[in-house]
Amino acid sequence: MRKKVILACSQCYSRNYSTMKNVVNLQERLEMKKFCKVCNTHTIHRETK
Repeated sequence: MRKKVILACSQCYSRNYSTMKNVVNLQERLEMKKFCKVCNTHTIHRETK
């Protein structure tokens, strides 16, 4: 079973991406390095609540 999560930029806090996450890993927040269109650079994007 998977859950849909939203990823937000750690610099400007804009919500740019959505992805799927395993239900087993619900305790820890997902972090990925993605390109932010607002910052125009690669930044760490974290899962929002």
